[in-house]
Amino acid sequence: MASYYIGFDCGTQGTKVALYADDSTLVAEAFRDHRIVYPKPGWAEMDPDQFYRVVIEGIAECVQKSKVDPNAVKGISCSGIICGIVPIDQDWNPQGPYIPYLDGRAAEEAARIQREVEPLWLSESGNAEVGPFMPPVMLGWVLANRPEVVAKTKKFVTNSQFAMGKLGGLNADQAYMDWGNLSGWIIGYDAAKRDWSDKQLDLLGLPRELLPPVVDPAAVVGELCPEAARATGLKAGIPLVAGSGDIMQANLGCGVLAEGQCSDVAGTASIFTVNVKHIHTGITEVPGVIYSMGTLPGQYLYWGYIRAGGLSLGWLKEEMMERGGDDKFFRHMDELAAQAPLGCHASLFYPYLQGGDASLPNASAAWLGLTGASGAGGMWRSMLEGICFEYLGWVKMFREQGIAVAEVVGTGGGANSALWNQIKADMLGADYLTLQRGEGTVLGDALLAAHGVGDIPDLGAAAGQWAAEKERFAPRAEQGAAYQKIYQARQRILEGPLRQIFAELTALQDQDLACQNQE
Repeated sequence: MASYYIGFDCGTQGTKVALYADDSTLVAEAFRDHRIVYPKPGWAEMDPDQFYRVVIEGIAECVQKSKVDPNAVKGISCSGIICGIVPIDQDWNPQGPYIPYLDGRAAEEAARIQREVEPLWLSESGNAEVGPFMPPVMLGWVLANRPEVVAKTKKFVTNSQFAMGKLGGLNADQAYMDWGNLSGWIIGYDAAKRDWSDKQLDLLGLPRELLPPVVDPAAVVGELCPEAARATGLKAGIPLVAGSGDIMQANLGCGVLAEGQCSDVAGTASIFTVNVKHIHTGITEVPGVIYSMGTLPGQYLYWGYIRAGGLSLGWLKEEMMERGGDDKFFRHMDELAAQAPLGCHASLFYPYLQGGDASLPNASAAWLGLTGASGAGGMWRSMLEGICFEYLGWVKMFREQGIAVAEVVGTGGGANSALWNQIKADMLGADYLTLQRGEGTVLGDALLAAHGVGDIPDLGAAAGQWAAEKERFAPRAEQGAAYQKIYQARQRILEGPLRQIFAELTALQDQDLACQNQE
């Protein structure tokens, strides 16, 4: 009889649950939306109980649709947002909202830390930037501003671990933090030891007793409790495997594990990762590039993200073109863009629709060089190229640090665009691969579940087998050289006049907001 494994990923917009057979067959999947509330300008919160509710609903749907024998389900594992905290009491009840990375209430706390605290994290965590989206900064804000929450809280956990604890009927003494999710703290830990840094915690003023012990992502942390078993249609006692962060599990599910191998998650936010062996000091202080621990022991990665990567394309479709329900829109625009020349007659798109990183705090989206001859295809291609130019900056930096970018594995909706895949291969000077399947994160979760219960001895080898290649786009030298020339000019504009233009636009927007408030 076949064995089956369940993975669930608690993302920003929703939770995906998937059921896999031991031969990697996707048997069933389900998705549930999340609700985010914005109680004040710059704040974002989510109800922690919704994560457990949608996981229960998703598992029940998969069990019902698949008709799988509950006795054949051997393990459950998970992934989720790596930047966010849930306060729980002794009985695993939430004592406040889940505060995700979208929240900016701790901006003053971040500035204070950056200004006053010794940056031990530079050498221990491999990161320099301190931002309000980071869990230790959020926790510092909670400690200072929510004493009633702190008084009832025993531990702080992530969103996926909160759901896992509810599945297992755990209490605060059984709380855990896997080292992948620990990476989501950005600072406060020792990457070489894959554990909290007592020195950093002291510097940050964070009580160690509120933080769970760190475990291997493949550790079994509990068993499915009777209440959750009844709600899902499974049997009680199924092992629960710790899981890891969404970025780490996306890499595992795509088989991106070797040094120099990269992943491109071409979704709403464009996320680019590269696998490395250790901290590179030349990268540590680069804004917007983050050092993390991978799911596997000894695996590390750098990653950067463009908040409005795919979002920019969706914005054009839905807000500008009013084609929200048109499933053929992206393919049609790709067909038009394929007829436009490389570089689009020097039309440049800067994809900062949701702002830039710490080096461009005032950035906004911009087109430069448009003429009456630009056309829809040229503008679309300039958007594809503009997002990839951001990747090129990271790849150039990685190579300058001696990291050989060997190949890039693409996932997400953007990887369905053959035109964009070829642009990325040409611009980055590396093979760009797509996979037979695009589940990514939840596939990695199922793999980890099978490994954690002992059914897959070699996790890395199994990931390579499950992540079968679909298509490979080879870089073309002539096109790559042309993109390099455009990139150099683009950067000179960005670092020169455009930076000042962004600052002046921000000042105008602030003035306009002040006038509106007066009215």
